[in-house]
Amino acid sequence: QLQLAESGGGLVQPGGSLRLSCAASGRPLDYYAIGWFRQAPGKEREGLSCISRSRGSTKYADSVKGRFTISRDSAKNTVYLQMNSLKPDDTAVYYCAAQSRLSPCVLPPTEYKDWGQGTQVTVSS
Repeated sequence: QLQLAESGGGLVQPGGSLRLSCAASGRPLDYYAIGWFRQAPGKEREGLSCISRSRGSTKYADSVKGRFTISRDSAKNTVYLQMNSLKPDDTAVYYCAAQSRLSPCVLPPTEYKDWGQGTQVTVSS
């Protein structure tokens, strides 16, 4: 069974950067479409970016396009989300999720089956 674990969150000043990691165990991540999502207090979970399982094509939400980059390291069985130019509005709990049946990947959270526990990102001065 696939298990996901996010890490890399923390407190960062506006304009700063963080790299989140989504480490998998149990199965190779190459078999899955992987998405990154976030949920701020009182808001719905939002799809930010995803990477497809086959050719590794990527998608980004307009809110993060040009600032966030998703990537996959198959040797480490890990997917990353590099976040640059962070804003206070980026403050949220960030999650990764996987779905083996998606090709190409999509952003709606409801399409994903396996989820990590989340990591908090706080952007504040």
